Amino acid sequence: MRYIPNSLDERRSMLEEIGCARIEDLFEQIPANLRLTEPIGIGHPVSEPDLLRFFQELGGRNASDYQSYLGAGAYSHFIPVITDSLISRSEFFTAYTPYQPEVSQGTLQYIFEFQTLICQLTGMDVANASLYDGSTALAEAVLMADRITHRRKFIIAATVHPQYREVVTTYTRNLGVDIEYAAHTEAGTLNINSLNVDKETAAIVVQSPNFFGCIEDLAPIADAAHQSGALLIVAASEPMSLGLLKSPGECGADIFVAEGQSFGIPLGFGGPYLGLFATVEKYLRQMPGRLVGEAYDTDGRRGYVLTLSTREQHIRREKATSNICTNQGLCALMATIYLATMGRRGVQEVASQNTQKAHYAAARIAELPNFDLRFSGPFFNEFVIKSTRDADRVLSSLLDRKIIGGLALKGYYDDLADSILVCVTETARRAALDDLVSALSEA
Repeated sequence: MRYIPNSLDERRSMLEEIGCARIEDLFEQIPANLRLTEPIGIGHPVSEPDLLRFFQELGGRNASDYQSYLGAGAYSHFIPVITDSLISRSEFFTAYTPYQPEVSQGTLQYIFEFQTLICQLTGMDVANASLYDGSTALAEAVLMADRITHRRKFIIAATVHPQYREVVTTYTRNLGVDIEYAAHTEAGTLNINSLNVDKETAAIVVQSPNFFGCIEDLAPIADAAHQSGALLIVAASEPMSLGLLKSPGECGADIFVAEGQSFGIPLGFGGPYLGLFATVEKYLRQMPGRLVGEAYDTDGRRGYVLTLSTREQHIRREKATSNICTNQGLCALMATIYLATMGRRGVQEVASQNTQKAHYAAARIAELPNFDLRFSGPFFNEFVIKSTRDADRVLSSLLDRKIIGGLALKGYYDDLADSILVCVTETARRAALDDLVSALSEA
């Protein structure tokens, strides 16, 4: 149990012991202009009933009756009620790092099953026990490719999620890594003719479906990478598409990363989410994060253990492959329950509904006089529309109808100032889609 000093004299004694005259001396290393010198302005203490009443009133301001067509890495999917019921069990809520397999078999087993499901879904040989989210998983994949190839040049498609690219830049800023961005075509996909792949290239990074929702043809990109000894890293912010598309493993991917939020994890105002990470067997020992393996004792009884995990808090710190401190255990469990509940046919059905509804909405919008589809390539559940009117004005007019119409792209791409990224999932009903088209026609 922690000891907490009770009296002022005890606190003074502790400060004197470490050579401080006052509590403020502990913060001298923080520049004076950055230190808070006045109360933070949250008001006076209140009773618990008053506090609950305050937050209930605050929650009542949430707009729960809006139609939303936002996507861009966070997707509204139906979540079976069994998911919430099972993860609410106390042993799952309180589970932490399963360092002691003797008392962690349940946690280790569901992580092993999670890894197995991700391998089946992606067509890759091995998956880890999850990472923080899709963006950090991509950054870890870039670092892994650097370790494998001992090369410092990366070609990243401009169609990779802009925020994912920012995270990669942050991770690699001081590592001497050279990043080139490859342009997209009028189809909204990577321009393979613009790839400057040479003997210095560590990997090509591509997303499919990409940020515009368009589906990339991965096989020729894999060939372009492998001919020069580079790796192909495939990312996905919407892995639900794997219910319909060829798996990354079939298309020649060396490393696959994704945001797993679509698999049973609510939008949750931006998190916590789940990073998926899978690779081929020959690169297994360079994979970041945890890996749970299946083993047998001397009596032949099956058990599960952490294996091949070289992380910064383990004893082989100097050989650590990652600074990831933990996996998203509860989120990984939610994804495991979702995938096991839906099954192969369920995931295929959800993916099919996403595609059909998105294409219905896109076709209807393209019929409007002031709107058109920006890209001609095949897409999954997101598509880009362009308008003769200012994109922000269009979205603002939709908000008046309680419709969140999508994401204006001018903050991400200079050449798409007139464009909006629209997402349609299986949760959108046909009447709602018709309402969106009607609102756009009036806009």
